[in-house]
Amino acid sequence: MISLSASSFLNKTGVPGCSTHLSLRQPRTRTRTSPAFFRVFSTLGSNRDPNGSVLIEAASSSLETSASADIVVPKSTVSGGVQDVYGEDAATEDMPITPWSLSVASGYTLLRDPHHNKGLAFSHRERDAHYLRGLLPPTVISQDLQVKKMMHTLRQYQVPLQRYMAMMDLQETNERLFYKLLIDNVEELLPVVYTPTVGEACQKYGSIFLRPQGLFISLKEKGKILEVLRNWPEKNIQVIVVTDGERILGLGDLGCQGMGIPVGKLSLYTALGGVRPSACLPVTIDVGTNNEKLLNDEFYIGLRQRRATGEEYSELMHEFMTAVKQNYGEKVVIQFEDFANHNAFDLLAKYGTTHLVFNDDIQGTASVVLAGLIAALRFVGGSLSNHRFLFLGAGEAGTGIAELIALEISKKTQIPLEEARKNIWLVDSKGLIVSSRKESIQHFKKPWAHDHAPIKDLVDAVKAIKPTVLIGTSGVGQTFTQEVVETMAKLNEKPIILALSNPTSQSECTAEEAYRWSEGRAIFASGSPFAAVEYEGKTFVPGQANNAYIFPGFGLGLIMSGTIRVHDDMLLAASEALAEQLMEEHYEKGMIFPPFRNIRKISARIAARVAAKAYELGLATRLPQPKELEQCAESSMYSPSYRSYR
Repeated sequence: MISLSASSFLNKTGVPGCSTHLSLRQPRTRTRTSPAFFRVFSTLGSNRDPNGSVLIEAASSSLETSASADIVVPKSTVSGGVQDVYGEDAATEDMPITPWSLSVASGYTLLRDPHHNKGLAFSHRERDAHYLRGLLPPTVISQDLQVKKMMHTLRQYQVPLQRYMAMMDLQETNERLFYKLLIDNVEELLPVVYTPTVGEACQKYGSIFLRPQGLFISLKEKGKILEVLRNWPEKNIQVIVVTDGERILGLGDLGCQGMGIPVGKLSLYTALGGVRPSACLPVTIDVGTNNEKLLNDEFYIGLRQRRATGEEYSELMHEFMTAVKQNYGEKVVIQFEDFANHNAFDLLAKYGTTHLVFNDDIQGTASVVLAGLIAALRFVGGSLSNHRFLFLGAGEAGTGIAELIALEISKKTQIPLEEARKNIWLVDSKGLIVSSRKESIQHFKKPWAHDHAPIKDLVDAVKAIKPTVLIGTSGVGQTFTQEVVETMAKLNEKPIILALSNPTSQSECTAEEAYRWSEGRAIFASGSPFAAVEYEGKTFVPGQANNAYIFPGFGLGLIMSGTIRVHDDMLLAASEALAEQLMEEHYEKGMIFPPFRNIRKISARIAARVAAKAYELGLATRLPQPKELEQCAESSMYSPSYRSYR
């Protein structure tokens, strides 16, 4: 006898039940099962008992002869137990069993489905229609009250990581409530689901890991990546965020535990940019780690080996990129996150002409910082070409920002790009990048090697270059010392100081230090959030140059226009659109970025500008072009409000 459990679900034949489970105890030797075995599903409407269990006699002689001893599932061998439906108690530990499951979202299963679960918000009618009576307390509450209750609970936690874990748990149990909560409280919860808390989450990911939230593709999957992609339950993917975990924020190599970054970024794609959750795919490429602490950590979840490099690494990445295009098509956005410098630039250059790729560390950071600088001109006057820029940090973020600034200056003044670069200087770990170092530096630093005497220390570089803008992308905390900031203040009436490294512990200086050491004259922004600062009776609201201003709207613009390649002009368009969102009230508080509470409208504006530029450049495939692109962007955004069920 084969037992099929079909409790709490209503199918076309009227059988109640939430799921249908078929279990057959497996013999040690493989036997060929007769087609009669699979025909049991066709009789689901008959032979059911009053409790909803479907008991089907297998009358086929071929079925009886092929597995006669194993067809009957015996009673549990556990004293006092119920019938062993799955054959687990009867099987020895080394004997395989078959995890058959055919489910429809209703009853108990519905409450465990994060895409459809509404918790106490299920109406009385829905509870009757979907077999939820008795599975929930009798009260019915609104989604707004659920949001209020969750915020009350989150505020009880004193440790940010506890809030992060609570939010991730909510995402895995009630997806719409998670996004409703995040959208309605974005300024408070953005630091929880993303930087700075996500940095700590990645460091401890092995310890807090409960459920997989994306695809883990390791060297063990080489040659089978297309098959792995097809294991993901959602098929209509529009955005992939991928990392190899080698340079997570300013924390270094976290290996497989870098998965927190793609998960967090894609949460923001939905909450801030309105991309459907089902269209988002987080991916971690695990090629090992050089972090000895992780390699010796018993809770580490990744490959326990040194990082693969060279041809082995390139072949795995190429297989991944090829498989993505084959499985999801030409127009899927692939966003690279937190790759080390030597791979980040190579991957962007290699696949920028064949795939729709975007590196948030290089291009997203550059776009948001350029927007802040355009807004800062309101305070300091002039144009970008009138200013002199000094960077501490010459990696992905530093060189990416520098290049986009030069590109904007070149387009606005009609001067060659090489000429525009001359007012932009970079300092790396060995000092000021100058022409005498050109033969020993990496290729992406060479455009910034200008004629000047070598300088080792940052403060000496500030004194010699006399910048009006100081930008930190070093990933090293407290490098904008009091002497550095005071020197900037002596050189400029309103020095622009951007301490962009994440998380907060790695910021080049705090907001309070920047305002105090500059006597309240600095125009300041950081990568991680800082609270408002009181100085001599005036309140300063530090800006946050968060990539979340750009990439959700940027990605939405690519998707809604069907763009096939990213162009630098799209990044410039996004920067200008963001800078335009600042109002007079924001300038009065010294802000160079708008508040996050309006982020969905900001994202819609950015998406419209990016899409318009894509159509202008002939890179958009979704034709004809909508007349009102901003309205189109807003109307296409995912809504987290609950749906009514029949």
